[in-house]
Amino acid sequence: MPKLIASPTQIAAVGNITKYADEYVGIVNTGESKLSITLVHSPAGWLGVGQYADYREYRVVYKGLLHVELEDGTLEVEAGQGLDVSPGEWVRYSTPNEGGADYVTVCVPAFSRAGLHRDE
Repeated sequence: MPKLIASPTQIAAVGNITKYADEYVGIVNTGESKLSITLVHSPAGWLGVGQYADYREYRVVYKGLLHVELEDGTLEVEAGQGLDVSPGEWVRYSTPNEGGADYVTVCVPAFSRAGLHRDE
């Protein structure tokens, strides 16, 4: 039988400005460890920390622009585009433009702080 997910759990993201990811499905909100689904509103001027993860991560931007620094360059992920990041790939995210960005993140297996390795 389908189960209603009545509300997400907000998870704080690391960066120069406070922002939250609303986890609908995942370890924190539903106990699901196979995948996580979050909705993120990233404010203008947000700059994250360089990182790599033990899980595969997909991001689908539906508003604004997500700037992604890679080991060998950069990507600009615009509304209507997605990003596929393999485990172990270093990235640094930011939302430099006015209005920030809104996007959905799916992680397989689910996002966990233990599986995320940030630059110090």
